[in-house]
Amino acid sequence: MVLMAIDHASVFFNDGRVSDDSAATWVVGSALPPEQFFTRWITHLCAPTFVFLAGAAIAVSASRRKARGMSQGSIDRDLLVRGAFIALLDLVVMSQLAGVTLLQVLYAIGVSMMLMVPLRRLGSGALFGLALAWIVGGEAITGLLWDPGDPSTSLLLHLTIAPHYSSDLMIIYPALPWLAIMMLGWAFGERFIAEPREGDGSARRVLVVGGLSALAVFAVVRGIDGYGNMFLHRDGLSLVQWLHVSKYPPGLAFVCLELGLMAVGLAGLMTLEPKVAVRDRSPILVLGQTALFFYVAHFLLLGGAARLVDDKGLGLTFVAAGVVLCALYPVCLGFRALKRRYPKSLLRFV
Repeated sequence: MVLMAIDHASVFFNDGRVSDDSAATWVVGSALPPEQFFTRWITHLCAPTFVFLAGAAIAVSASRRKARGMSQGSIDRDLLVRGAFIALLDLVVMSQLAGVTLLQVLYAIGVSMMLMVPLRRLGSGALFGLALAWIVGGEAITGLLWDPGDPSTSLLLHLTIAPHYSSDLMIIYPALPWLAIMMLGWAFGERFIAEPREGDGSARRVLVVGGLSALAVFAVVRGIDGYGNMFLHRDGLSLVQWLHVSKYPPGLAFVCLELGLMAVGLAGLMTLEPKVAVRDRSPILVLGQTALFFYVAHFLLLGGAARLVDDKGLGLTFVAAGVVLCALYPVCLGFRALKRRYPKSLLRFV
């Protein structure tokens, strides 16, 4: 949540922002100033983590609801409504704020949630296999169907596989690559559900082994600099060039790097959690429990504040991120209390 606030503060307050993380927008030989690049790069962790954990969360939620006697039809209906609501936020709210029809991470999460209604019947093993198949082979399929410089690509292809940039429509997060990450999250959620019964730390072992394996694949893929980075090749051997991975759409290198870092970090946090008291009013916990509300609110606040500032730069980015986090913490705390007071209201979707 904090890294996301930094990234979006940079959108509004950083005139030197670097964000060409796609073969469709990258111009070979362009400068990548390290301070700008790494400010952007540290935030790459956000979207894959959100989507992976969304998959894990709906797996855990579906299991708990089934245990309470809720029917499969009711679980499906709730997932469809929640997914549609999240996806429509991009069309109805975020597009209005941007002044252009904008389909980004909320669209990808919402559509993926809706698709999980039929897909979850396949079981975690099949979902894991399908997810890996797309993550590894998606670039080959994308290469057959998409030319980053071709403006005649069909709308359906942009909605599902490859991004689109124009003055009136921007599809930044095509659904299928992010659906694969959500399916991985679902498979992990199923493993996490089994952990309390088995009590053997298997979920953490899965994260450590999977995370380190993913990081090793990243190193090989970037070392070869051929297949695996969605047509975005290195301009040299510098660290910046090694870490310059394709997010739009996410290539094998991007997914392995970000989910690898996430998995190792999450395993560490799971080990640390029993030893550290987690306060109910902890800012990190509160922001995490009101993620969607914060997402929309912080865009509104950042966008409004940016109109008052003329001289924008990297330093102001971090100031703006800090201000918006501090300003919205008590608001999110109040919103969480409201959701807890009315758990069955429409607020549960926000």
